[in-house]
Amino acid sequence: MGKRPLARFKRGYKWTYLYGFVRPESGEVFWLILPTVNVELFSMALCEFAKEVGVGENKRVLLVVDRAGWHTGGEEVELPEGIHLEFLPSGSPELMPAERLWPLTNEAVANRLFEEIEELEEALVERCVQLLDQTETIRDLTNYHWWPQAA
Repeated sequence: MGKRPLARFKRGYKWTYLYGFVRPESGEVFWLILPTVNVELFSMALCEFAKEVGVGENKRVLLVVDRAGWHTGGEEVELPEGIHLEFLPSGSPELMPAERLWPLTNEAVANRLFEEIEELEEALVERCVQLLDQTETIRDLTNYHWWPQAA
């Protein structure tokens, strides 16, 4: 009777993170792909988002976020002028509208093998670009019936 061959290999993973900002009443989204999640990169993402939407002295944006450690870094999180954070109650990240985006973005990468992290990022970029034109779908997913309407 034969022996099962042994194959030695080193399992390794690389990670990439998709940051998403959504305006529920319009379905507009802003995406960033970054190498990790932490207070420093969250602060950078906030700055990029603020530039993209023209936030400043005369335009304010209220972002609803969960209590992930990189959101609640206290004084460490650098908020651009005009950006304000509203924290959801502990244990309720599902109430954050952006959480509803992930099933849409995951469609592009689910059940696929990527040899290089760049291939994964390319698939995510392609999917995010497609989603920019699907504002009605995104609005339907993120604009909860109880969500306050903009004044």
